[in-house]
Amino acid sequence: MVTPLLFLDVDGPLIPFGAVGGRYPAYAPSPPPSVSPLLARLDPAQGPRLAALPYALVWATTWEDEANAWVAPRLGLPPLPLVRWPEGGPEPAPGVHWKAPGLVAWADGRPFAWVDDEIGAADRDWVAAHHPGRALLHRVDPRRGLRAPDFAALAAWVG
Repeated sequence: MVTPLLFLDVDGPLIPFGAVGGRYPAYAPSPPPSVSPLLARLDPAQGPRLAALPYALVWATTWEDEANAWVAPRLGLPPLPLVRWPEGGPEPAPGVHWKAPGLVAWADGRPFAWVDDEIGAADRDWVAAHHPGRALLHRVDPRRGLRAPDFAALAAWVG
């Protein structure tokens, strides 16, 4: 059996945007000013939970190399492969996220799950029409980030 890919976005799924009780949780000291202060919102418990999933993890984020430099170490993950985004280019179809074609190309027919906070119905339809393998496009609430039900859904899909 081929191990499915898990394409991970950072902002929203791993760095939540929502405040809890008017405050943002901080799990780590703030990073240097040259790096996003949002990194303090990374929950280090997410790393072991991601690593325990039966997927090959791949960064699918505009953080690109910075995800391995700043995000992976804070989550206790090794450096991960990453999707390189092409410069510019047309939108694949109205309403389809610009990441979708790059992820389908990177997967090259391999089954994959994509975790992002900007996934919609048009993305699901486009991927179904352009990807010959199984695909799960899992939208995460950007205010909360990845939660137990998200991990359960990812684990069940591989099932």
